[in-house]
Amino acid sequence: MTKKNNSIMLFHKKQVRRHWNEDKELWYFSVVDVIEILTESPRPRKYWNALKTKLKEEGSQLSQKMGQLKMQSSDGKYYQTDVLDTENLLRLVQSIPSSKAEPLKLWLARVGYERIEETEDPELAFERAMKTYLQKGYSKEWINQRLKSIEVRKELTDEWQARGMKEGLEYAILTDEITKAWADKSVKNYKKFKGLKKENLRDNMTNLELVLNMLAEASTTEISEKQNPQGLEGNKKVARKGGHVAKKARMEIEKQTGENVVISKNAKKLRLKKKNN
Repeated sequence: MTKKNNSIMLFHKKQVRRHWNEDKELWYFSVVDVIEILTESPRPRKYWNALKTKLKEEGSQLSQKMGQLKMQSSDGKYYQTDVLDTENLLRLVQSIPSSKAEPLKLWLARVGYERIEETEDPELAFERAMKTYLQKGYSKEWINQRLKSIEVRKELTDEWQARGMKEGLEYAILTDEITKAWADKSVKNYKKFKGLKKENLRDNMTNLELVLNMLAEASTTEISEKQNPQGLEGNKKVARKGGHVAKKARMEIEKQTGENVVISKNAKKLRLKKKNN
């Protein structure tokens, strides 16, 4: 565990130790730290041990999701510490009777309700996305591009599904092939280039990067429909072809402007630059 991957976040103005797993792209949080903040227990480890026993008796599988990492304690030494990723930490919070946890529980209930609504009326998802992006400071022009990119992406994943590709790992492999073909970077390296961790790569693209990514994905969809690729290897070849269409466009733009299209600035830096201008 390198120093770069160690960090401390503030929650209710108190410290929570966390660790970034680069391979899984997940944050892991110290359970004891969260327990101490939410319960204000003078003995958070004892509280956590009792809660673990109770959860097991109730049939909860949360303990199976738990891991351990060496984290620095207040005495400066490193000890094995129970950790959970964000999803499972939220599950844990729901099991803690605490007034401090109540706002988070209400938020989780609200999010769950909204997802049910979006299943019945998908247009609501776009409306909420628009509102969220506006609150984050994105321009309406960029938001329109981003929402269009979601539509293009959905058409591509529908095509992959029709070709028998499995959601998850195979989709990620094919996406990586497209990205490497047009941007000369894997998704992982592209995110590193922009200083990202868990953040969505597309949310941190410029208008031009977003347009070229859409071109790559739309081209892949069109080529796949015409060539009917078989298996993962066949779909990887098509993904590279679709990506190369956008690469040609990228190289021509760079030739005409003398500037790189793929840049290291992420959304935060781009919005800051806009405000300063």
